[in-house]
Amino acid sequence: MARRLRDRYLPDPPRAQRAPEPLDGLISTILSQQNTAPITRRQFAALKATYPRWEAALADGPDGIETVLRDAGGGLSRLKAGYIHAALAHLEATRGALSLRDLRDLPDTEVRALLEGMPGVGMKTASCVMLFDLIRPAMPVDTHIWRISTRLGLTPEGWNAVKVERWFDRVLTREWAARYTFHVSAIRHGRETCRARNPRCDQCVLLDLCPAAALLGPKTASEAAMLGS
Repeated sequence: MARRLRDRYLPDPPRAQRAPEPLDGLISTILSQQNTAPITRRQFAALKATYPRWEAALADGPDGIETVLRDAGGGLSRLKAGYIHAALAHLEATRGALSLRDLRDLPDTEVRALLEGMPGVGMKTASCVMLFDLIRPAMPVDTHIWRISTRLGLTPEGWNAVKVERWFDRVLTREWAARYTFHVSAIRHGRETCRARNPRCDQCVLLDLCPAAALLGPKTASEAAMLGS
């Protein structure tokens, strides 16, 4: 499955590039929650333009951060401003500096514990920062990956994203490039082919592996005739 998705959506091997400041990635990931990518980029750019250093955002407080986010567009500005300010305050209080660069030198278990110990940071957000900014073999699961794993019968329908992520973490090769490739290609598959509504089963590279295709895919001529009779 992973090989098929890779060949379809991301055939070239990814290049590992650690973020100069992983805290930027954390804040961008918080902004991305229930936001489109263009809005996330616009809000993050507005924050950086207003606060060249995160110390200025901490001093401005959640109301000031909310104003910047709201003016840039996008929803949940108050909630996300609260999360961002709380995360900055937590770093200042517990680590004495608004930076996550030192996480690069820690083992994965400690990195995850420190990230998930921050206000507003759950398993998925921590995994995104680890995968994209710290170049660690994490496996964040979003709604697209959850939907694909459920339709393929890999995980039970009643499982939430946390359980699905833990399952993938056990079965996928613990290697950054493999997990990065699977994560990105699976999300593209969910957006372009295995969509929540009107999935394009006839274009699916996993069609022969999918037990849900018989229910979700287009009806054959014989099936349509039977339904119409």
